[in-house]
Amino acid sequence: MKLFFYLLSVLLFYSSCSKKEKHSHSIKIYQTNAEGEHFKLKDSFEVQSSIFKMELDTTEKFQTIIGFGGAFTESSSHLISKLNKAAKNDVLGSYFSDTGANYSLVRTHINSCDFSLKSYAYDTVSNDTALIHFSIEEDLNDIIPILKAAQDITSSGFKILASPWTAPPWMKDNTNWFGGRLLKKYYSTWAKYFVKYALAYSNEGIDIWGFTIENEPLGNGENWESMHFSPNEMGDFVKEHLGPILKSNNMEQKLFIFDQNKGEELEEYTKTLLRDSTLLSYIDGTAVHWYASTFNSYESSLNTINQIAPMKSIIHSEACIDAEIPQWKNDRWYWAKEATDWGWEWAPQDKKKDHPKYAPVYRYANDIINCMNNQVSAWIDWNMVLDRQGGPNHAKNWCIAPVIVDTVIQEVYKTPLYYVMRHFSQFVRPDARRIGFRLNTNALNGTAFINKDKSIIVVLFNPGTTDYNGVIKLGSQEFNISIDKQAIQTILLIENKSKHG
Repeated sequence: MKLFFYLLSVLLFYSSCSKKEKHSHSIKIYQTNAEGEHFKLKDSFEVQSSIFKMELDTTEKFQTIIGFGGAFTESSSHLISKLNKAAKNDVLGSYFSDTGANYSLVRTHINSCDFSLKSYAYDTVSNDTALIHFSIEEDLNDIIPILKAAQDITSSGFKILASPWTAPPWMKDNTNWFGGRLLKKYYSTWAKYFVKYALAYSNEGIDIWGFTIENEPLGNGENWESMHFSPNEMGDFVKEHLGPILKSNNMEQKLFIFDQNKGEELEEYTKTLLRDSTLLSYIDGTAVHWYASTFNSYESSLNTINQIAPMKSIIHSEACIDAEIPQWKNDRWYWAKEATDWGWEWAPQDKKKDHPKYAPVYRYANDIINCMNNQVSAWIDWNMVLDRQGGPNHAKNWCIAPVIVDTVIQEVYKTPLYYVMRHFSQFVRPDARRIGFRLNTNALNGTAFINKDKSIIVVLFNPGTTDYNGVIKLGSQEFNISIDKQAIQTILLIENKSKHG
C-alpha cells in the first residue's frame, strides 16, 4: 500500500510539472522612447518594487483582429518608385517584411484623391454607361507596380481596402471633381465601376479584399476630390446597386459604410443604416477616421454602433498628422506637444476645444489603443511615404507620413510614428483576439491580444515623465518589467513547449 501511494505521488508530481511547463511563457520586450530607442529588444526586468500591475485574462475574448497597415496612395507609390534599389527595399522591407512592421492590411484609392499627382478617373468619357472606355492605366505607372513589389516581400500577405474619393465628374450633379452628388441615373453605372476596378486589379495579380462606399461622404471642404452621400443615398446605393451587382458577379469584397470621423457624426450617420436588415445583409461593417479631435478617441460612439450591430466590424480606415510639414530627422518633435491640425485654425468656435496642440506619438499610440479597447478590428494609417514637403499633393494639403523620403539625395527617414505602428502591426496578427486585462493605474495606457499560435501580445504606452516598474500577471506567472518615461512597449509572452509531451 505504501508503494502504491508513493508511485501515485510521483505520478501526480510529474503530471503537475508537465502542466506547468506546458502553460508557462517566456517574455520578450521591445521599446521605443523619446530618448532615441527604436524598437529596441530589452531584457526582462528584475525590480525591487512594483508600482503598477497588469493582470491578463485569456478567458475574456473580444473582437477578432483584421489587421494593421497604411495606404498606397499615388503619392506614396510615386515616391517609392523614384528611390534607388537599396532605398526602395529599405522602405518596403520596413513595412512588409517579417522583421519589419509586417503590415497585414492596406488601403488605396479608386480614381484620384488629394494625394495623387493630378485629378484623374478611369473613365472620363461622358455618358459612357457601359464603361467601354474604363482603364486603370493611370495606376499602372506607380500604384500597381509598388503594390506588387510589396507582395513580393511579404511572406504572410496583406489585404487591400479600396475607397473612392469621387466618381468621374460626368456622373455628378456639379460636373466637378470637388463636392457634388452622384446623379441617381448613374447609380448602376457607378456600382459597375467598382466591379470593373476589382476585375482590372485582379487581372494584374492584385486581389481587392474590400471597399468603403465613399471616403468622407459628409465632405471635406471641397478643396480636393470628394462626393457627398446622405445616409439614405448610401444605403440605397448599396442595397439596390452595389451589393446586388457584386453578388451577381460572385464577388466577395467586404463593404464598409460611412468612412469619416468618429463622434457625433458617426452615430448620427449610422444609427439608421445599422438597423436596416436589408443593408446589413450586404455590408460587413463601418469605417471611421480620427479627425474630429486631436485627443478624443470617441470611445462612446464606437460602443454605440457596436451595440446596434455587434455582428459587424468597425475598422479605422484613415489617420494622419495633417496641416503639418514633416520634421526631417528630428525625432524629439514627434514626442513634443507642438503639432497642430486643421481644427486649430478652421474649426468652428465651439469645436476648437477638441483641437489643442498635441504630441504626434501620443496621438497615434493612444488612439490605436483606445480603438482596440473599444471593439475596433483594424487600424489603417494614411500615406505610408511622403516627401519633405508633406506631399506630393495637388491640393497642397500637406501632411506627415511615418516614413519620409528625399528622392534627390536618396535618403529614408523613419519617424517615431513608424515605430508606433510597428509596435502593433508586427506581432498582433490577423485573426488575433483582443483579451481582457486589468491595469491598476491611469498613468499608463495599454491593450492585449492573443494570436492563433497562442502567443500573447501586450502593448503599453507611458506618456508621462516618470519611469514605471511593474508586473505583468498571466495565470500563476508574474513578469517583472519596467517602462521608461515617454515610451511605448510591445511585450511578447510566448508559450513554452512542454518537455513531457
